[in-house]
This record gives sequence, structure tokens and C-alpha cells, in this order.
Amino acid sequence: MLSKEIQLEVNKGAMLPLMEEFYTIQGEGFHTGTAAYFIRIGGCDVGCHWCDVKESWNAELHPPTAVSQIVDNASKYADTVVVTGGEPLTWDMSLLTSKLKEKNMKVHIETSGAYPLSGTWDWICLSPKKNKLPTDTVYSAANELKVIIYNKHDFIFAEEQAELVNDNAILFLQPEWSKKEEMTPLIVDYVMNNPKWRVSLQTHKYLNIP
Repeated sequence: MLSKEIQLEVNKGAMLPLMEEFYTIQGEGFHTGTAAYFIRIGGCDVGCHWCDVKESWNAELHPPTAVSQIVDNASKYADTVVVTGGEPLTWDMSLLTSKLKEKNMKVHIETSGAYPLSGTWDWICLSPKKNKLPTDTVYSAANELKVIIYNKHDFIFAEEQAELVNDNAILFLQPEWSKKEEMTPLIVDYVMNNPKWRVSLQTHKYLNIP
């Protein structure tokens, strides 16, 4: 149980439940292959059954960490930061992003969009989930729409989401890792027949890096 003082700091975004932070190569979507410092924030109630970081769901398992400390750590490694989760928009991202930008860092987010957008971002990767759909604030601001393909029905969901996202968002289809052998050929065929889409792969898993 958090003290009232710490809970207040978390509520206003001055402290965040930090699960992990690491410097690596981005493995998915538009920025695949580029170096970035990842900040993984705990807490998510979207509940994807195929989530590969279920240990991030319970925010209480991850210590509230001062935003100033998170920013200091990130600035030692890279000029690009990716905030991910969990679902980072569970929390107010305004202070974190403003402090990162004070260090002249590019600030990206990976989000399901299930909560209203907070913070100031250079790149927003929206990966919508069926069981908790994105808010309009994220649909309208997303730079990238990345839909995970677990079965054939997800192509229908992808098209529905493409209709809702802003016209400038770049569209990606990505096979869910455990179904990659089955789904990747279907995605390739789909993109060739519907070239507004691009293929995204989890290249970091092929490279065996975080």
C-alpha cells in the first residue's frame, strides 16, 4: 500500500510505477532498426490474452519512481526514448514528456489508446485492442497504427481501426509472435492486395535482444 504522499505524486505524474528501462534497438513498426531507450511503465487493465509482458499489468508490483530519476537515466544513453507498458496512458505523462524534452530528447509512445492522451509526443504508435478501444484523442493524434494479427478476423478489425484513425497515420499489420508461422504469409498476401498497409515484424525477437 502506497503512502498518501507517494500516491499523490503518482496521481500527478511526478512518480511513475517503473517496471524496467533499457537501451536497445527498436524492433517493431516505423522505427524498426533504430536505437532507443525504452521506459516500461507498469499498470494495464486492457488484458490482452497474448500479451508478452503480463508482469507489467499490476502497477503495485513496480516501485513508484521519480520522473527526474527516469529522465536522468534515459539521457545517459540515447536521444530517443520510447515510453511503453503496460499502458502508459493509465498515468499522466505530461511531466515525464516535458522533462525529457527539456533534455532535447525525441519522445515516442507505444499505447493501446485506451485512455485519453496526455503528454507531448514526437511519435505516437497506436496499437488498438478489441476489448478496450482507443479514445478519440489518440485516434486523431496517432502517427502510426499497428494492428496485431492473431487470427483472420483481425484483418476486419484492422480495417475498422484504419477508418477511425487520422488520414496521416501509417498503417502496419504485425503477426502475433506465437502465430507468426501461420499469420505472416496471410499478412504478406493481404498487404500485397491492400498496399495502404505495411508489414511489421518483431525483429528484436529474431535478433534475441530486449
